Amino acid sequence: MAEVRIFGLPGIPEVRAGDDLAGMIAAAARGAGGLEAGDVLVVTQKVVSKAEGRIVDLATVTPSRFALDLASQWDKDPRQVEVVLGETKRIVRMGHGVMICETHHGFICANAGVDASNVERTGTVCLLPVDSDASARAIRARLRAELGVDVAVVVSDSFGRPWREGIVNFAIGCAGIAPLLDYTGQHDPAGYELRVTAMAVVDELAAAAELVHGKLARTPVAVIRGAEYTRGEGSVREMIRDAERDLFR
Repeated sequence: MAEVRIFGLPGIPEVRAGDDLAGMIAAAARGAGGLEAGDVLVVTQKVVSKAEGRIVDLATVTPSRFALDLASQWDKDPRQVEVVLGETKRIVRMGHGVMICETHHGFICANAGVDASNVERTGTVCLLPVDSDASARAIRARLRAELGVDVAVVVSDSFGRPWREGIVNFAIGCAGIAPLLDYTGQHDPAGYELRVTAMAVVDELAAAAELVHGKLARTPVAVIRGAEYTRGEGSVREMIRDAERDLFR
């Protein structure tokens, strides 16, 4: 019977702009007894963004007239609305004080991923990494160089979902792992040929890792051991559905 273990990696201090996040993870892994080949490290977006300096002080933001108008409708800080607009490729929908946006990466999420929770101080907001795949690749390469093991890395963030309450961690970047497991052409035990079944492996891993990350637990890195996955360079961009195939655009 398959068994998968998920555990938090202790010993990672508060991350700030310019910190060597990959070095911190490597040091924490050594302190925890090291990593094993095939492990998957799921790293929260927040610490990646902090280390990469993706923090904006709202005192430096001058809101546009459009941001002021939107903020007045929903009793929001117009400076934060302006930051959201700057991270937005397309506004998908607005209502109930929430802007559902398509980011420049192609993600569809609330407020373009701009978040005021768990940042350095009140009055600042955190943005998504510019390229989370590149962030994952850099962490993976550093761990391989320092620890001598080949692991996969997933960068995760919490998104809401249409039709269901609650948020779930999704993958916004990956390295060393194929993001999708395609069963197309294979047959189930009854002999039925699967035609369109592809599992979002990196999303499944990101969601599972949140069980040890926790929103308030300050455990930004989880190790998943025993998971089966296809190795490869991978990119989360492979999971973004083309507009012509998207029935909800």
